[in-house]
Parts: sequence; structure tokens; C-alpha cells
Amino acid sequence: MSGGSKLAAEMGACSVDHIEYLDEGGIKAMADNRTVGTLLPGAYFFLRETQRPPVDLLRRYNVPMAVATDFNPGTSPYASITLMMNMACTQFGLTPFEALQGTTVNAAKALGLSDIGYLAPGMQADICIWTLENPASLSYQFGLNALKHRICRGEFSDD
Repeated sequence: MSGGSKLAAEMGACSVDHIEYLDEGGIKAMADNRTVGTLLPGAYFFLRETQRPPVDLLRRYNVPMAVATDFNPGTSPYASITLMMNMACTQFGLTPFEALQGTTVNAAKALGLSDIGYLAPGMQADICIWTLENPASLSYQFGLNALKHRICRGEFSDD
């Protein structure tokens, strides 16, 4: 444990990534400073990591968890966010709802953004319309392009 997460949180970082070795002191600092813990299941898988992020402790301290691809050729060559949602559920034990929050509202928080991530008056209203039975299918059925329409900053597009 290097203490980097604790220091980052105390310095006001929006998020801390690669948190497989995060300890309780770091989690407390993240909770106190509203720092998001970013889960990177693609990197975990590709690097054959064996130490899982402390998801139960993050839950206990109400630390928001973002889910991201960490898309890069060296440690995570995966671009699919639905694959990352699936891996967050199957490898780290997130619920499908937590994975959806992790790729929307908590991802926005991790980037320091306050006008995207959920639907409410005054928000940008970036919306994806999926052809799925229920929201949990986003975490279970990766590899299919179930995206029907996208609205981004008011611009509608068919996919």
C-alpha cells in the first residue's frame, strides 16, 4: 500500500483509478473528500491481476464507483463499455444497477462534470435509447449493438 489514493483524495482529486490495492485509510479519505473510485475491469483482466478492488469497503463508506474501459493498447485494449459493465458485475460483484451508475452519474463525477450523467432539469440530456428488455441487460449482453438512437447535446442520431 503506497498511500497514493489517500493523498490524491486529500489533495482534492475527482477520482482515483487502478484501486485494486486500495486500503481502508484510502477509502476513508475518499469518502471524506467525495472522491470517486474508478474500477477498470479491462485492465484487471488483461494484466491478469489477482487482487480485486475492495468493493465491499467502498460500499460501506458510500464511495461512488465509476466503471471505465481504460482503453489503451498496453493494459486494456477493450473499447466496449458494456463489456466493462459485464466484467464489473462478474469479476468485482457489482450489481447491474451499480454498473449502470458507474458508467453514467459516477463516471461524470469522476471527471468532475456536473451537467451530465443523469436525467433532470438543467442537465444536458445526453440519452441513449437501447433495444433491450431491461437496464440489467446492458451488463449481461455485451457484443450486441443494441443502441437504437442517441441524443447528445440535443442532436438526435440513428445508430
